[in-house]
Amino acid sequence: MNFNMQKNKTRDNELDPKVRNGNFLEVSKGYTLEQAQNEAGRCLNCKNPACVSLCPVNVQIPKFIGYIREGNFLKAYETVKETNSLPAICGRVCPQENQCESKCIRGIKDEPVAIGKLERFCADWQMGNCKEEKSIRKSNGVKVAVLGSGPAGLTCAGDLNKLGYDVTIFEALHKFGGVLSYGIPEFRLPKKIVQKEIEKLVLNGVKIEKNIVAGKTVDLNDLKNDGFKAVFIGTGAGLPQFLNIPGENLNGVFSANEYLTRINLMKAYENGYDTPIFKAKNTVVIGGGNVAIDAARCALRMGSAVKIVYRRTKDEMPAREEEIHHAVEEGIEIMELVSPVQILGAGKVEKLECIKTEICGIDEKGRKAIKEIENSNFTIDTDCVIVAIGTKPNPTLTASCKDLKVNNHGCIIVDEHNRTSLENIYAGGDAVSGAATVILAMGAGKTAAKAIDEKLSLSKN
Repeated sequence: MNFNMQKNKTRDNELDPKVRNGNFLEVSKGYTLEQAQNEAGRCLNCKNPACVSLCPVNVQIPKFIGYIREGNFLKAYETVKETNSLPAICGRVCPQENQCESKCIRGIKDEPVAIGKLERFCADWQMGNCKEEKSIRKSNGVKVAVLGSGPAGLTCAGDLNKLGYDVTIFEALHKFGGVLSYGIPEFRLPKKIVQKEIEKLVLNGVKIEKNIVAGKTVDLNDLKNDGFKAVFIGTGAGLPQFLNIPGENLNGVFSANEYLTRINLMKAYENGYDTPIFKAKNTVVIGGGNVAIDAARCALRMGSAVKIVYRRTKDEMPAREEEIHHAVEEGIEIMELVSPVQILGAGKVEKLECIKTEICGIDEKGRKAIKEIENSNFTIDTDCVIVAIGTKPNPTLTASCKDLKVNNHGCIIVDEHNRTSLENIYAGGDAVSGAATVILAMGAGKTAAKAIDEKLSLSKN
């Protein structure tokens, strides 16, 4: 077999930064057929592929890439779909650079194979060229409830559905998808992609009910009384955290969660939607993760000049390198080694006071430690501050069930099989880990589905 020994990844096509920073169209256009096969030729088809070992959902990576190389795109898609319920989503938002691609043998001397872009290609090809057919499965008549329609819930539901379970997903919001719908902007993950992936689950028998708030509209006892033999909790981490600095109650201060929800779920960027949102002139986003980058890029597209302030350097930012690169390309300024002190203004935001910081060793979490530089305070003129420093699980469900054990951060405690402290109650995703990645949530959903099947199968025998 002849391999393509091209050193660098095959580049896909992207919208021009000066054009895309004024709209919400998807930035990446994805691979063409020719680009995909060229990149697939870079895969060495390793006999012991290390890339697979770091995939949370165990996609058989060399196998599906081999099918792309051969031109059998449907078989490539089917191979990914064997273990990944949401390939079109993962191909867009999964941090492959820190997972599968980080173990690619090509990455030792050259750039690793663009596994994520190839996954997206075969998923998009299937959507554009194949009619979705209902899969043949035999129902076992056992009811399982899934709380939350985010990536953990969708994956758990999809895996259980394949095994014949009667699965119902209960979603708190009026649209399905969880963080995929309310958190990730259209220019990174078009909502039509999310809905198509969900429609595939519904086609195969997964039921979804909206406007059902776990812990309020329905609780765990209600589900048990309704005949559900097991419950998976995938309710996410939607409660924003704040800095607790003076001025956070001023008009013009938003959590990134609220800001992104208004943009993504309520489509505040479209003139046809009557969604109130503050259109700022100068926005400052506090934080360095993907959510901070997403909020900044949304604010830019709403017509604001945007700065991101981060207390460490750009190299320590937990956001994906690609997203940071896109933000800078689009005209967003990243201010490194800056920590907010207070928000100033008379009733509304007028300035953000900050202090300069410097790196000084390693902290208890293994990150670069920082210290403030005395008398280095300065202010930034702004009329909008977006706080994006993390989230934690909403306590609505756990507060309604005192026997469900949680840790000091409000995260549900589970074992290695994602079993909670309650019999036949499982949990995974951000409700367990706190805010993390889509693919890690999917991995948790997959683990829980396997454990649920093993438990309920044993109980039937």
